[in-house]
Amino acid sequence: MTWISIPDLGITVSGFESAGTSFGKPGLMNTAMSCIAFCMFLIPRIWAKRVNLFFTGFNMAWAVRNYILVTACHGGDCPVKHTGIYLLMIFSFLQLLMAVIPDVKLKN
Repeated sequence: MTWISIPDLGITVSGFESAGTSFGKPGLMNTAMSCIAFCMFLIPRIWAKRVNLFFTGFNMAWAVRNYILVTACHGGDCPVKHTGIYLLMIFSFLQLLMAVIPDVKLKN
């Protein structure tokens, strides 16, 4: 999905396509952290839930970093924000929320 577009320069930026800018592939780290977090969600152990807090927290921090970096005005050219950047923020937050409140039964 498209994150931003810069109409004056004719550039569209998504998580993996940012030709014409120096952003690289900003969504690659989010994808890697989400894949690791998904695996941790599947493991029914307390250590996995604790480790998952790190990965989901890092993913949320990277999403905030992407939002700030990608949507900032550069040289007087301000980008138009699209649905993709907002969905990245929403789903990263939901992922973190799911990691904070896991359903794990502890033994006495």
